[in-house]
Amino acid sequence: MHDGRKLLGELNDRSREVFRRVVEGYLESGDPVGSRTLTRTMSEKVSAATIRNVMQDLEYMGLIGSPHASAGRVPTQMGLRMFVDGLLEVTAPTDQDRDMISATLGGNSDDVGTMLDRVGAALSGVTKGASLVLAPKHEAPIKHIEFVSLSAERALVVLVFGDGHVENRVFTPPMGQTPSSMREAANFLNALAEGKTLTELRRDVRVQITERRQEIDTLAHAMVESGLAVWSEEGDGPERLIVRGRSNLLEEGGDAETLERIRVLFDDLERKRDIADFLQLTDEGEGVRIFIGSENRLFSLSGSSLVVSPYMNADRKIIGAVGVIGPTRLNYGRIVPLVDYTAQLVGRMISDRTER
Repeated sequence: MHDGRKLLGELNDRSREVFRRVVEGYLESGDPVGSRTLTRTMSEKVSAATIRNVMQDLEYMGLIGSPHASAGRVPTQMGLRMFVDGLLEVTAPTDQDRDMISATLGGNSDDVGTMLDRVGAALSGVTKGASLVLAPKHEAPIKHIEFVSLSAERALVVLVFGDGHVENRVFTPPMGQTPSSMREAANFLNALAEGKTLTELRRDVRVQITERRQEIDTLAHAMVESGLAVWSEEGDGPERLIVRGRSNLLEEGGDAETLERIRVLFDDLERKRDIADFLQLTDEGEGVRIFIGSENRLFSLSGSSLVVSPYMNADRKIIGAVGVIGPTRLNYGRIVPLVDYTAQLVGRMISDRTER
């Protein structure tokens, strides 16, 4: 694949302007841009024949292409990438857009999940795309852990956090567990847990089990491992993926083939397939990242683009992400700053709540 930035440097001013106007015209209308249209908008007066020659050069470089029998041109995926990296003009979010996003964060009584759900709905409404919000794990210090027997094959582990948040999960306990072994397991965990987050507890508990194996019997030991495994399964990923605005993409779709691709995309999202890959991008630093089409496996089938930004807690640790999915002809100049603004706002809100 060509290096987009290097190619951009090889273009003269006229070629660069033709390329930029083809991309901007396509992003605005979704239609191919023809040479006659460009003769009316170029900053210098040039003939349609000259523009056609420039467009042929750009096509040879792989930056634009001709869809079907159209005389106009549209940017290729590589062309879009080059435009986003080198020519995209980003404007600050409008006051109206900012107000719509900010208004979702006003309810102090809401839990974080409810607030993020509202953020996702507002973001999809403002951008006319589908929004993604990756909700963080609950990382408050643990106050109490309890095991509750439901039947011979099912037990409940209840986790109470210092901030009053309660979570519980059902799991299969080891064979032959008794009320006393369950109490022993809970006592063991509670002695370790106080003041620790779930991540810290999982890190410490296996060391302690190894060192204190003689102090807890085999059954209680197995109970701790079983109960801990329930949390560990989801421990390293986000607690919840919120997707809002699916109908926006379906309205954009139009033809049956595009609608089917969008359906596949959402099926993949709902199964969380490749979300690990999607999340990995948030580990690569601050700021908005843009994935176009097949640059991310999750979106390769749908021809969609993803604009995403991580958000951080008070310790500058990445705990989730906010993003917008849409057709590749997204209004990047408007959506990039909106996603960035939303991610920063969510990060500040979560940090403020943690510090209360």
